[in-house]
Amino acid sequence: MRIISGTFKGRRIATPKNLHARPTTDFAKEGLFNLLDNRFDYENAQILELFAGSGNIGLEFVSRGVAQVTALEWDATNLAFVKKVCHELKIGNYRLLNADVFAFIAKSSGPYDLIFADPPYANPRLAEIPDLVYASNLLKENGWLVLEHGRDRRFDGHPHFVEERHYGNVHFSFFQ
Repeated sequence: MRIISGTFKGRRIATPKNLHARPTTDFAKEGLFNLLDNRFDYENAQILELFAGSGNIGLEFVSRGVAQVTALEWDATNLAFVKKVCHELKIGNYRLLNADVFAFIAKSSGPYDLIFADPPYANPRLAEIPDLVYASNLLKENGWLVLEHGRDRRFDGHPHFVEERHYGNVHFSFFQ
């Protein structure tokens, strides 16, 4: 795992073999952030990272200067890894919560400038995420939802869908 840009640019972070996550590939992450760089203002941004896994995406946002990342992760191994990385890098604006994503969405309030969700591709509730996010008013006006998923999912019929990009087997659907 590598931080692409910002304060921690070029930093490589070794992920343990027992990590229960599929970190977004560098190729896909570069494509995602190239697109966001042209559409999104990182300064003062509040980010919500659902299914944080390795923390890969949230750490990239922190490196690029966002005000705050709130990250949700359920797995204890993944939580310990992300906490360790944040401690080593002396990151203070990455708030990591041990929480079930769907319970958090149901009871939480935002608003966030951008929500990034990278659920396990086989998660049976993956397709519900855009509707749940919009029903809970978690996004600020003109806020973005970015959903990472496999090629077998399509969201182009969703009323907030903007576009889909794919980088190898990684697909990102953008909602606004």
